[in-house]
Amino acid sequence: MARQERAVRTRRLILEAAASVFDEYGYEGATIGEVVARAGVTRGAVYFHFASKRELAQGVVEEQFGQDDLPERHCKLQEFVDMGMVVAHLMPRDPLLSAGARLSLGQDVFGDLSGGAAPGWIQRAEAVLTAAGARGELLPHVVPAETAWLVTGAWTGVQIQSQKMSGRADLERRVAVLYQHLMPSIAVPGVLATLDLGVDRGGRVVAELADRREAESAAVPESAAVPEPTSAAAVSVQAPASRST
Repeated sequence: MARQERAVRTRRLILEAAASVFDEYGYEGATIGEVVARAGVTRGAVYFHFASKRELAQGVVEEQFGQDDLPERHCKLQEFVDMGMVVAHLMPRDPLLSAGARLSLGQDVFGDLSGGAAPGWIQRAEAVLTAAGARGELLPHVVPAETAWLVTGAWTGVQIQSQKMSGRADLERRVAVLYQHLMPSIAVPGVLATLDLGVDRGGRVVAELADRREAESAAVPESAAVPEPTSAAAVSVQAPASRST
């Protein structure tokens, strides 16, 4: 068990180091040697977990889908908004999300990464919208699959322009404005009136998640606790994003 836990931690350490390298240099400019140096592991350790740079890049893109879920809400459309707002909050702060975004639309690797992160986020968004429809939260014309694709694409475009124009400094505000414009065409009026579309929504949800993890850790005996990953990407969120290269 201890060996398995060490392997999990080492893999995560490698992914975090690789994310910082991909985010800084892009796919073509990144090297396994730089990943080794930043992770503080051997080249053999990297190749034990990832057979090639392409596999390492794929691992960075996929890592954002393997973390804890966001808090469940009574209103599923609030969960839908929260996914996008949390990513907007975390992306400028978390290399895993930022690198995943850059790799997702980087023309040098796009074909090798099965469309990047977007298909996963579309699928996740569609699932939440489908649940919202089952609860009567959607307007009659809304088709979850089509709306998930559209919002994912719109989020991506907002992120790209925010990156180009402000280095993502205004990303949370721009994404909040996106939802403020889109949700009236998605939500029934009674639900729309209850939605929190504030610019600081993502940060508040992230703080809520941190408090929850702290409470859960305090409830686990110290001898049984397994160290948590340190990256802010320990939140599973709707991140239909990419970064211009």
